[in-house]
Amino acid sequence: MSSAIAARFFSEIDLSGVRSVHTFVRIAKLNEIDSSAIYFRLWRDHPSIVTLAPRMAAGTGELESVEFDDSTQMKANDWGISEPAGENISDPSVIDLVLVPLLCFDDFGDRVGYGKGYYDRFLARCRPDCLKVGLNLFPPVALIDGINENDVPLDICITPERIYRFGMHSEKLN
Repeated sequence: MSSAIAARFFSEIDLSGVRSVHTFVRIAKLNEIDSSAIYFRLWRDHPSIVTLAPRMAAGTGELESVEFDDSTQMKANDWGISEPAGENISDPSVIDLVLVPLLCFDDFGDRVGYGKGYYDRFLARCRPDCLKVGLNLFPPVALIDGINENDVPLDICITPERIYRFGMHSEKLN
């Protein structure tokens, strides 16, 4: 199913103006989608796009976006999550597209992650026109209760069967 999501990403997302993509690296023990087919193909077919991956910033517990490619050394953090060991950190304001891990999403683009708010705080630091793309195995639920002003909705969510478009980017992408 991860391969189907990757194929849909490349067939339906226009990368012509994208200079940087922040992607997550799969946490296998959480059964996350394997995003490697996306970043491997970006490296191969779109070498001008800078790829970035998350790392927990020392001392703050916030996500930082570190340059990431096929030569990047990875290391496990305190929770056993693989992170890039490099030092080239990008400000979230330069990111054009973020691939967002999630557990579920609703018909409005709201999502549920793992409950700590890491990605919501990270996405809030990105530009308003940064495309926020969720990857999920399942279709949306009707409504997620408990959404608050700190929750950042998706612009798009890709499942193996289809792409869902929400909010400000839907007019541009249809």
